[in-house]
Amino acid sequence: MKLSTLKRIPLRWRARVLRAGFNLNPAFRGTGGRVEFISRDILHVRIRLPLSRRTRNFVGSLYGGSLFAVTDGVHVMMLLANLHRDVVIWDKAAAIRYRKPAYCTLYADFRLDPAELAHINAELDAHHETSRRYTVELKDKAGTIYTVVERMVYIADKAFYKQKILEKEPGEKP
Repeated sequence: MKLSTLKRIPLRWRARVLRAGFNLNPAFRGTGGRVEFISRDILHVRIRLPLSRRTRNFVGSLYGGSLFAVTDGVHVMMLLANLHRDVVIWDKAAAIRYRKPAYCTLYADFRLDPAELAHINAELDAHHETSRRYTVELKDKAGTIYTVVERMVYIADKAFYKQKILEKEPGEKP
């Protein structure tokens, strides 16, 4: 979702619209996960990944692809909603560590700290781009960790990023 579209949604409805948008998006629906909760300030998101026919692998545990995919895009959306400026945000890298097979519903909590947002804005003011590493643990209701996903997110001012792309040689990646 573009920042201009997000700004047009009234604050009191923003979290609800984002939750519905995630849950109705075909790519996210394909993971088997559901956004269960988004805080009003969009600094906390909780996702539920049930063990079902759609998310079960051939040995009966949660499919690793679902465990990984359910974490995709959440930090990007949270940052876009909270930075209040035109930025380009994308996942730069990601890694997953499976601790044990999951034969139950798992939950992932994504959190951003307002101090982290202030630090990102300061970095963007000074250098126009930055990267951040976020770790998400997928746990059961009792708090047992089954999987840990780390994502590196790239953030840049949109004007800076466009200029950077123009300066690159043809065929060279940004």
